[in-house]
Amino acid sequence: MEQIWAPWRIKYIQMEKPKGCILCDKPKENSDVQNYILHRGEKNFVIMNSYPYNPGHLMIAPYRHVANLEELTKEELHEHFEIVGRSLKVLRQVFDPAGFNIGINMGKVAGAGIDDHFHTHIVPRWQGDTNFMPVISDVRVVPEALAETYDKLKGKF
Repeated sequence: MEQIWAPWRIKYIQMEKPKGCILCDKPKENSDVQNYILHRGEKNFVIMNSYPYNPGHLMIAPYRHVANLEELTKEELHEHFEIVGRSLKVLRQVFDPAGFNIGINMGKVAGAGIDDHFHTHIVPRWQGDTNFMPVISDVRVVPEALAETYDKLKGKF
């Protein structure tokens, strides 16, 4: 069994979380560049993860605040997964990854950092993208700044 180690994320997990819901608040701010919002659909949007596992780590979320997949309307659900598919095409075009992890964590016990607002993660993967740095020195090497990744992806949707 392969394991994905991400010890640098413990700072995010343990930090005091801001009040409110970032997946509700960020789209309302109309600051897409600063908030790394890449695409706005009618019912869902694409935002970059501020604590990425790899460059291009995206989250697709509905605008409506719902905790679980089964709470989405048919329209929200259809658009959500249409945007997941479109995101894969964009990530393939821009980064040419060898594969993807696509995940939905519902509930804190399942690993959800934002457990009360449903969202889907897409993490591009490359052969050898994990290395000794997190294990030896508690350092995660993400080889590209969020702003650079945003610039590469913005407008591709």
